[in-house]
Amino acid sequence: MSGVVTAVDVSVLLGLTRGGRVPVAAADGVAVGLASVASWLLHRQVASTGDPFTRWVERPAAFVLTAVLAGALDVAVVTAAAPAAPSGGRRVLRAKGIALLAAGGARLLAYRAILVRPTRRGLALRTSRPDPPGDLRLTVVVPAYGEATRIAGAVHRLGEALAGVDAQGGLEVLVVDDGSSDATATEARAAGARVLRLPANRGKGAAVRAGMLAARGRTVAFVDADLSYPPEQVLQLLAGVESGWDVVVGSRRHAGSVDVARPGLVRSLSGRLFNLLTAAVLLGHYRDTQCGCKAFRSDVAELVFSRTRLDGFAFDVEVFHLVERYRLSLTEVPVTLVAAPGSTVRVGIDALKMVGDLFRVRRWSDRGAYDLPSSDQSAADYRRPEGL
Repeated sequence: MSGVVTAVDVSVLLGLTRGGRVPVAAADGVAVGLASVASWLLHRQVASTGDPFTRWVERPAAFVLTAVLAGALDVAVVTAAAPAAPSGGRRVLRAKGIALLAAGGARLLAYRAILVRPTRRGLALRTSRPDPPGDLRLTVVVPAYGEATRIAGAVHRLGEALAGVDAQGGLEVLVVDDGSSDATATEARAAGARVLRLPANRGKGAAVRAGMLAARGRTVAFVDADLSYPPEQVLQLLAGVESGWDVVVGSRRHAGSVDVARPGLVRSLSGRLFNLLTAAVLLGHYRDTQCGCKAFRSDVAELVFSRTRLDGFAFDVEVFHLVERYRLSLTEVPVTLVAAPGSTVRVGIDALKMVGDLFRVRRWSDRGAYDLPSSDQSAADYRRPEGL
């Protein structure tokens, strides 16, 4: 869609300036105006898709103000870079390229400033809903790869910490073996877990997705197999969901969190940098997107994870994007992080893949990959009024 708008902008400018028929400034003003109208009309056609970054179409006044300011910047840059171009052509085209970058950046910042507040207000708004479906009170999904030596201990610890839940509504620990070549599945099953085995190693995102969609609990949580967050903290996630939140996520940077593990400098800095980069995809203020301790209503888990596409570690960011897109509620809770050796995260390689995945989410979103069909009643139940 942005390509169509840009084509309108550039072609009108070149057409009007060819042969010196129209001064550059005037021609660019007309081109920017027509491109703005085209952008508005095209985005209005897809406004129902719910992409958080295109909700400016719900705010005509904000769109007009942004278009005027960005357009003025565009004209100023083109006029300064190509003040006189009697034959149009390459000089105008180069000037326009610079102007598009400048005006595009200004427009992006303006739209973000406009959209941040209503998005965050919507996330913080709990909505009364019927009880979610499920045969059990809670399912805890544990993605596992090559965890034969400690998965049984993790299953036992979860069972002990959540015994009260099991006695009052039912509990299942669902271990998703992500194509391990060792005895992870056998050990987990012997420890009393329900086991789902993927035929090949695909990544944490794929394992969590499979577990979420196979869960039988009314609340569905996932935790890491190393239990770097003590299993008792699942009770806090459960309480949050049962109190009315659609999604409850742990945050290591919450004011009440305790970090006993003290991660290394490189891991800590890379995590903070990645969190900053998520601004390209997310509008909410999330202090920690990658905490491996999250819970969902079962119907929300079905809505979100049936549409996730990333198999790697960046799947959490994709989940946050879909929460914003589908106008769900979300709250962060403090966690305690303890030392847990044997992490499968490779800081260098996985960090680069995660950054690449951020741009994949943005591209998929632009292309409508996350759009909900209008006939999807489960999705319609979650749609909120415009502006939230």
